[in-house]
Amino acid sequence: MKHLFLFVFCFCCSSAALMGQQAGWGNWKIWGDQGNGMYVNPVIPSDYSDIDCIRVGEDYYAISSTFQFSPGMTLLHSKDLVNWEICCNIVEDLTQIGDALNWTVMDRYARGIWAGTLRYHDGRFYLYFGTPDEGFFMTSSVRPEGPWEPLTPLMREAGWDDCTVMWDEDGKAYFVGTHFADGYKTYLFEMAEDGKGIDRESAVLVNEGNGREASKLIKAGEWYYLVFSEYKPGIGRYVMAKRSRKLVGPYKEEKQLALPSCEAMEPNQGGIVEGKDGNWYFLTHHGSGDWSGRIVSLLPVTWVEGWPIIGEVLPQQIGTMVWSGKMPYEYEEKLTLKRSDDFDEARLAPQWQWNYQPRKDFFSLSKRPGWLRLKAYRPLEANNLMKAGNTLTQRTFRKETNEVTIRMDISAMVDGQKNGLCHFSSEHSAIGIVKEKGVCYLEYRKNGKITKGNPIHSRYVWFSSQWGLDGKSRYYYSVDGDNFIPFGEDYQLVWGNYRGDRIGIYCFNDESDGGAVDVDYFHYR
Repeated sequence: MKHLFLFVFCFCCSSAALMGQQAGWGNWKIWGDQGNGMYVNPVIPSDYSDIDCIRVGEDYYAISSTFQFSPGMTLLHSKDLVNWEICCNIVEDLTQIGDALNWTVMDRYARGIWAGTLRYHDGRFYLYFGTPDEGFFMTSSVRPEGPWEPLTPLMREAGWDDCTVMWDEDGKAYFVGTHFADGYKTYLFEMAEDGKGIDRESAVLVNEGNGREASKLIKAGEWYYLVFSEYKPGIGRYVMAKRSRKLVGPYKEEKQLALPSCEAMEPNQGGIVEGKDGNWYFLTHHGSGDWSGRIVSLLPVTWVEGWPIIGEVLPQQIGTMVWSGKMPYEYEEKLTLKRSDDFDEARLAPQWQWNYQPRKDFFSLSKRPGWLRLKAYRPLEANNLMKAGNTLTQRTFRKETNEVTIRMDISAMVDGQKNGLCHFSSEHSAIGIVKEKGVCYLEYRKNGKITKGNPIHSRYVWFSSQWGLDGKSRYYYSVDGDNFIPFGEDYQLVWGNYRGDRIGIYCFNDESDGGAVDVDYFHYR
């Protein structure tokens, strides 16, 4: 293994040629379905992290971690593994996990809902996931769009992550979880047949060390595979597997399935799935996050001497990143990830997530049909957007041209109220309106720095953010919807708290629980 790791390091750091059609990380001009029977990676140039993927009949489903955002754990649906739509967000109420995820506390940045596993068994969909502070949880549903059952706690203990489950052919269930707080030891437990309990006394150590996590159990032929990622300092993170003839082990055979592909930001965590075409695929995130988050690519899987080698198979029988491939399936209807919203529905569209569990009586889609009403209330810390509840967010995309525009009716604002359009992850910026002594003013925010602008006397105001592949955003405002004026500094979108940039609509009041703003639309072009 020592010589292999030396090869990995040298290959990883000197092989820019592997970028194929992409001139450099993040500079893609094309991506996804090309309409000619081919696709180009990434297939989702947006922050859908900690992917797991399964196929149920003619349909593919994938989950993505959501941390402190509510509703949590995004479920995606596809017919071809390349074009995706948002099916739903599975965990409606994050306070089932703990009060720290509520608007009253807001103390789970970089934590909350981490990676999970999605399974289909005996006519039901099952979701299992961990949080680093509260432990493991599960829920299930007959239909992927729900309703999903209330969460069932499986283990109320901190320090665990990245679980996976499997029902054996005789119906016996097993659960795998990694105790990262104890040297990344991974254990296999017997699980109740209904999936709602695990037997702690049945624990069997199946893996440990070297930052080994992101476990997934799969079966192919007569072999069970424990697929996981491993990290080596100076080398990076890459995909490994152990295998056994029995689900319970022992998992003695081990092989590295792919290089770190550092030049491609380390694709390493995802789901290996057999396609409708009989071929196998690895839907994965790129683990080295940047401002666009941990985006998603689809890599082919080739079985070599009984091992699922990921990506292009090199002469050394190890895989590496590929940037294009043949479409796994040609489906006439091209599914898309929804972004824009005119707020015409009775429920928020599934691309939306609140920053923490929201205060439900302080927003409405029915008070003024066709508009989203946000009522202002005091943040946990004065003038701190990251401690202000009911900020409505969605993921941004890394594409050549991105333009988001919102229209606000600010006539119901009161003194102390602030609202507008924002970007945030570990840092934040915003363009908006603040009302002081009966007058509304333009305001630009960048973390703790605030730039006050001209008075705004109109009832309606438009805000816009524009950015490209470099993630440098420029804010604009308008009082007529036609003429947009730049305001504030250029803002570099950033990575932080294990998340890429989010764009959002905020509304809070430093002086009282009072005032409101109505949002007519959110258009993402």
